Amino acid sequence: MSTWEKSYSDLLKKVQNSKPLVHNMTNVVVTNFTANGLYALGASPVMAYAPEEVADMAKIAGAVVLNIGTLNRELVDAMIIAGQSANAHGVPVLLDPVGAGATSFRTESALRILRKVKISLVRGNAAEVAHLVGEAREIKGVDAGDSADSGNVDLAIRAARTLNTMVVITGKEDVITDGAEVRMISGGDALLTKVTGAGCLLTSVLGAFAAVEPNLLLAGTAGLAFYGAAASRAAARTAELGPGSFQIAFLDELAKLHTCSLEGHVTVREAGTTTAGGAR
Repeated sequence: MSTWEKSYSDLLKKVQNSKPLVHNMTNVVVTNFTANGLYALGASPVMAYAPEEVADMAKIAGAVVLNIGTLNRELVDAMIIAGQSANAHGVPVLLDPVGAGATSFRTESALRILRKVKISLVRGNAAEVAHLVGEAREIKGVDAGDSADSGNVDLAIRAARTLNTMVVITGKEDVITDGAEVRMISGGDALLTKVTGAGCLLTSVLGAFAAVEPNLLLAGTAGLAFYGAAASRAAARTAELGPGSFQIAFLDELAKLHTCSLEGHVTVREAGTTTAGGAR
């Protein structure tokens, strides 16, 4: 096992052994899938939205995930309360700006959260992240346009520096950066784009890894790598069956992740230099 695989595998063991509580304020479309995915990984999900309790829930969580997929002003207010409580208690906060750029209300809600809460990590597609830093990219509903993978590394670096946070842009090749160091993760499978909530669950999975590792570049890269490996393994099992079977197999593969799961399924590159082998 290579050095990079061992460090990521150690983090997976930490998640599975400590079962961190991930407080999700997520959208109604993905709540069940997110909870089941976190349980499969080994984490402990909780979904709490009421402004009367979110501060208390956030302060005892290992990570807080704010997802604006189905939003209203009252929910955004509650997200800010939860985020500020998490900030006060040293709990990492992750933002999934679902559909930022699709409407002005959606974009402004994401930006308002970024102004009011110290966000540890932003995870989105290229179009969503671009709109957070005032750059126009095509977005269809809550999905990125076809050209969204072009220039993602430069975009992620600009966004990380502008927003002063870790940034993950997911696509054909995932990018994570703090604005200085960059990791690129290849793996997964295109069937992930056919499962509602796959990106939202990924943000919560990154939250589980962030809950056990303060180095968010390391935590985020590990989370992306194992998520991609689970998707690759599930796709291999269900190649002739379609997205419904893939979704169930994907949850199964999250539950079966172990120290050798990355081998042959994921490649990690650092600033253009290969640091991991075994692409699919």
